[in-house]
Amino acid sequence: MSRIIAGVAGGSRLASVKGQNTRPTTDRVKEALFSRLETYDVVRDAHVLDIFAGSGALGLEAASRGAAAVTLVDRDHAALEACTRNRRTLEKSGVPARIQVVSSSAATYLKRGEGPWDLVFVDPPYAMSEAELKTLLEVMAPSLAGDAVVVVERSTRSLEPEWGTSLRRFGHRTYGETSLWFAEPEA
Repeated sequence: MSRIIAGVAGGSRLASVKGQNTRPTTDRVKEALFSRLETYDVVRDAHVLDIFAGSGALGLEAASRGAAAVTLVDRDHAALEACTRNRRTLEKSGVPARIQVVSSSAATYLKRGEGPWDLVFVDPPYAMSEAELKTLLEVMAPSLAGDAVVVVERSTRSLEPEWGTSLRRFGHRTYGETSLWFAEPEA
């Protein structure tokens, strides 16, 4: 079972996605990720998008740490149920962020052009092709704030994402089997 690590809801347990072949972000990876994001000063008061949200653990961690608004997007019914339960857990903990759960595919949601997003978590299924991920990142780029940070989580066996012409990578970290890629809008 995953938990919120820090912030207003620190220690709160999160429901997991039942019956799915998921790979939740470990607490170790989440702690390292948020330590880095707080160094970038991108979490507090941010508008956060968590696509392929699963249980919503990354977006909800941002909410607990001071994000202003969090949108959790997934199309899987079990994931949406977990996100909704976890949103209620954070609301009961007194997290002031506006948390929205959206039933949609990532591509369909991104085509709506909502935003601007200050922080985006992209944790697609490992089976997603590099070409599909590149297209998704290109569709996302116009909805980013000028100083946004995009975090892509992939298997260490995956290639570096192709960022297209609108995003540029500025960081990469590996934790066991997990690679985190950090990108920002191209100037």
